[in-house]
Amino acid sequence: MTLPILYSFRRCPYAMRARMGLLASGIAVELREVVLRDKPAEMLAASPKGTVPVLVLPDGGVIDESLDIMRWALAQSDPLGWLARDDAALIARNDGPFKQHLDRYKYPGRHGSDPAAHRAAGLAILSEMDARLAAGSKVGDRQLCGDVAGIADIATFPFIRQFAATDQAWFDAQPLPHLQRWLAGHIGSDLFARAMLRLPPWKAGDDMVVFGGR
Repeated sequence: MTLPILYSFRRCPYAMRARMGLLASGIAVELREVVLRDKPAEMLAASPKGTVPVLVLPDGGVIDESLDIMRWALAQSDPLGWLARDDAALIARNDGPFKQHLDRYKYPGRHGSDPAAHRAAGLAILSEMDARLAAGSKVGDRQLCGDVAGIADIATFPFIRQFAATDQAWFDAQPLPHLQRWLAGHIGSDLFARAMLRLPPWKAGDDMVVFGGR
């Protein structure tokens, strides 16, 4: 049986959430780790825009947006019920305004930006998420759309992880107790550990690495 092929980069938050979605679905793929400064020709032929992740389906179809990969996988199989715990507006805010502030905070030299201003703007968004997690919570593992994690949590968590890690001591000192607990729980999860498999960069002729499946 021919497996879908996933071109990925371990540390990319977009690729992280795609891998986690595939793991949650139980769909097996061939995983190919990419070096972004030396992208394989096979990936560029499938998706000329050259960003990860890229999922090449056995019929030749290509999905090259991470959220689309998550939704495609969960539409095939969603044993954890992630799609029932969705919030498209929350995810869009993460992928839009929050990601813009994250980039300009983390990489001010690339953007000619004031990192302090963008850190403050990002913190304002995270403060709203902290309040959302706190609202009505009577259990220790409150999530964004209920008491069990869903696609809204996994689609946003890699970016919040990146924001926190930019200055971990500063982040840990902020009054975000519910968000900090939520983030630590996802970082420490078995799912995240499985998604962060270390592989050498793929090159043509390498043995197949099967990722996920049941």
